[in-house]
Amino acid sequence: MLNQIKQDLQRLENKEKAKILSRFFKTGKGQYGEGDIFLGITVPDQRKVAKKYLNINIEDLSNLLSNKVHEHRLVALLILVEKYKTANEHNKKDIVNFYLKNTKYVNNWDLVDLSADKILGVYLLEKDKSILYELAKSNNLWERRIAIISTFHFIKNNKFEDTLKISEILLNDRHDLIQKAVGWMLRELGKI
Repeated sequence: MLNQIKQDLQRLENKEKAKILSRFFKTGKGQYGEGDIFLGITVPDQRKVAKKYLNINIEDLSNLLSNKVHEHRLVALLILVEKYKTANEHNKKDIVNFYLKNTKYVNNWDLVDLSADKILGVYLLEKDKSILYELAKSNNLWERRIAIISTFHFIKNNKFEDTLKISEILLNDRHDLIQKAVGWMLRELGKI
């Protein structure tokens, strides 16, 4: 199945879009996405591929998520989000643990933004949220972004306290991707 997913994505490759995405996602030396490789595939097309392979086993999913190709990682996360939606409570916990164990591969803002609130946020809505506070204090840029973006699901459910507290932790964060994420969540909170 893993090879089939990779072949499907390879068939959708667009070298011109890949060049644009590489610049857009800052893949140059010293930039936040340094070394990330793009195939140039749109998110809607990646969603179609993900939906074809929802019965992928965890080993293949892990392999896909740890791949150096950006679209491979995003398809893995889109599959994980879909699996989470239909999972029982035990499997939801396994999916969350898998997600947390693999945050080093959720390593660009789109990967975080398309997964954090849909997995971690949904799972933690009525549970202890201390893991979000740990992530907010992480040295890892993406874990800090996961912490604040996860609260988007809380906001949608009229629970604002954790968004405000995590925003406070990240208030002086110097990275623009954290400032933008915090600003986005506070805007969403303000709308409600």
